[in-house]
This record gives sequence, C-alpha cells and structure tokens, in this order.
Amino acid sequence: MEVKPINKRASGQAFEVILKPPSPVSDVAHSITSPPKKRDVSLEDIQKKLEAAENRRRSQEAQVLKVLAEKREHERDVLLKAMEENSNFSKMAEEKLILKMEQNQENREAHRAAMMERLLEKVSKTVRLNKLLETKQVTVFMNSSLIHWLNQFVQTRGFIQ
Repeated sequence: MEVKPINKRASGQAFEVILKPPSPVSDVAHSITSPPKKRDVSLEDIQKKLEAAENRRRSQEAQVLKVLAEKREHERDVLLKAMEENSNFSKMAEEKLILKMEQNQENREAHRAAMMERLLEKVSKTVRLNKLLETKQVTVFMNSSLIHWLNQFVQTRGFIQ
C-alpha cells in the first residue's frame, strides 16, 4: 500500500491510496488465516442453545412487563395525586365561597338592622311631632275659640260701641 499526498486544500488534506499486489517477501506477514474448522454440533448442544435463547426471551419479556407495570403504577399514582389536589382545591374553593356568603349575609343583616333603626327613629320623631302639633292645634283652637267667645261676649254685653 502506498499513500501519496495530493495538493492541500483549505478544508484539509487529501490523500491518494494505491494498493499494490503483495510481494513474495511479505507473504508470511500478510497471510490470511482460514476460519476455524467447525466442530460437529450435537443435538444436546442445539437444545441447550435453544433453551438459553428461550430463557433470554422470557427474561426480556419479563423485564419489558416489569417496566410497563412500573409505568402504569406511576401513571396511576400521578392520576391519584392530581385527583386529590383537585379535590383539595374544590374543598378550599367551597369553604371560601361559604365564608364569603356568610360574611355577605351578616353584612346584609347589619345593614337591614341599621336601616330599621333609622326608620324607627324617624317614626318616633314623627309621632312626637304629631303629638306636639296636636297639642298646639288644640291650644290654637282653644285660643281661637276663647277669642271668638270673648268677641261675642263683648258684643252682646255692649262693652264695645
């Protein structure tokens, strides 16, 4: 074999390889060995090899089944965890909603009670004013009646001419 360099390039170097026929001197050094002779294979050897192959196949199948079972178990665990988190979230949301509704109800009742109190105050004030006005009207009526009576008395008795 002979290697000749070819002109250099920017991307690297190029070589030309020339194969020569083997020389008689190097015959011993480059001799090709023949494949080993096959020994006779017995029926028992074939059966042992078949059994070993069957055992390997079963072992591989068992390994694949084991990996699949682990994946399924992992998927089931993940699914259970997701369901549990969803359930916890739902419970928390429900509790918050119930608390908020209770607070709204309390606020509504407090507002209603305050409005009722103001209304009662206005009603009592109105009742007091009505009573006061009634007494003043009676007094005014009495005063006007008295004035009217006095006028008649004075006219009938002749005090005024």
